[in-house]
Amino acid sequence: MFPSVDTSDCGAVEAAVREVYRMMFPGSDPAVVERAFRCVTGCFRGECPGYHAIDARYHDLEHTLQGTLCMVSILAGRHRAGVTPPLTRRVFELGVLAILLHDSGYAKRIGDTEGTGAKYTFTHVDRSAEFAEELLRPKGLPIADIRAIQHMIHCTGVNVDLEAIPFQDELERLAGYALGTGDLLGQMAAADYVDKLPVLYEEFAEATRFSGAGPAPTAGFSSAETLIRNTPRFWREFVRVKIDRDFAGVHHFLEDPYPGGPNPYVQAIEAHMDRIRRIYGES
Repeated sequence: MFPSVDTSDCGAVEAAVREVYRMMFPGSDPAVVERAFRCVTGCFRGECPGYHAIDARYHDLEHTLQGTLCMVSILAGRHRAGVTPPLTRRVFELGVLAILLHDSGYAKRIGDTEGTGAKYTFTHVDRSAEFAEELLRPKGLPIADIRAIQHMIHCTGVNVDLEAIPFQDELERLAGYALGTGDLLGQMAAADYVDKLPVLYEEFAEATRFSGAGPAPTAGFSSAETLIRNTPRFWREFVRVKIDRDFAGVHHFLEDPYPGGPNPYVQAIEAHMDRIRRIYGES
């Protein structure tokens, strides 16, 4: 599906997810996907009672849609590869909810008018897990399903100890790994990723000011240019290690053909890293 689906178009991403859902679970009602998108994307737009619209400029709705498309593509690739045990419909549905909610922690409560939701960058994972329960419990979702969604969301923590997450079974763990991988690759493979890195720096800067850590350095970087210069190292020494080892290499299910074919997400990211190195030199 990469890069043919326009991730700035919520309807296009939703249609792609419905297509995968039908392929993996023939005869199932795709309305469950439609309800998940309607519920969560409405929160981004300020339709969730008690919350403002999410106003973080980097971690916006498109960022979430990029991760959603990548995660679902991983699960589709695994299904086509015939890997056992097959993913259950329940875990797929919970995984879609989890990736759609994984950055909901950037939402500010009504009455919180200072700055943008980016100020919660360093705490947004826990806030997202809390938001998921607050949103889904009144809708009657079983507590075990809510916990599964929270476990998957916690896979996106930068320094998370994955072994400490109490996954309820191995398929839930698999979905969490696909979510964490999708979150990283979806954004980094986006066509405008390099151009948006200064916006990401500004989110770090706001979070640093809000935390009281001072105006600089921000998340280890003294400027947006420093962050950009160090992105190839971040890809090489952090992201590649995380997706290969910590997330059990599920990104290989993006290869076309599988196994061993080109991975369009990794190819796009490598092209971005080459561009940065051409402009700024090696890091």
